[in-house]
Amino acid sequence: MIELIPAIGRYVRQWVDSLGSHAQFAARIGAAALRPPFRPRRSVEAMYDSGVLSVVIICVSGFAVGMVLGLLFYLSLSRFGSQEVLGAIVGIALVRELAPVFTALLVTGRAGSAVTAEIGTMVVTEELDGLRMLSIDPVHFVVLPKSMALLFVMPILTAFFALFGIAGAYVAGCIVLGVDGGTFVTSLIDAVDFENDIMGCFLKSVIFGSLLGLVATYRGYHCEPTSRGVSSATTQTVVVASVSVLIFDYFITALWGF
Repeated sequence: MIELIPAIGRYVRQWVDSLGSHAQFAARIGAAALRPPFRPRRSVEAMYDSGVLSVVIICVSGFAVGMVLGLLFYLSLSRFGSQEVLGAIVGIALVRELAPVFTALLVTGRAGSAVTAEIGTMVVTEELDGLRMLSIDPVHFVVLPKSMALLFVMPILTAFFALFGIAGAYVAGCIVLGVDGGTFVTSLIDAVDFENDIMGCFLKSVIFGSLLGLVATYRGYHCEPTSRGVSSATTQTVVVASVSVLIFDYFITALWGF
């Protein structure tokens, strides 16, 4: 028990130090965003890598999740004879919670890990040191476009997930199980509110995108210059970003509700 107290203290100190390092790195990214030269081509390339190449998996996953939700909610509502509100429940569940969270988790596994691995490989091959020798700030040239790309593409990918999720629920509920399509759409439109639901979804996607961009670039930028270090940094990105998304989702939902 006596040895446990210093161990907890060391863990808390390391956690606080990590938060401080992430905050300092975020400040460097913010300062680099305000400093010319601006690099639109690198930003577009990063958005293509993180966004366009993730569209297929987002759409397929959203459609599959929507079909599962349509089936499960139909089975639950049919016990009470309330199948006509299937669209409302699916829409609220997807727009408020599942679309931003699932999208963030999928983008973390697909794009966030790739960003960390790419920057970590540049650390191993000393490309970042080469940029410093040329008087080019690696944060401005490498980190900023990738972190901003994740921030900008996350709301768009979230919208794709929500749309395909609703489509999947429509197929499962209306086409397969026989719920009236007009009733499904009407209840969906009446239930989903722009100010509370859609704007809340947009806020979550922006926060998750900025959080993922920070974690992915930080882990890659500060990884050990070895192949094992790159692998460890990539794993840490997926774990830390995923857990952070789930924790932030709770607090955003709680604060937005009030």
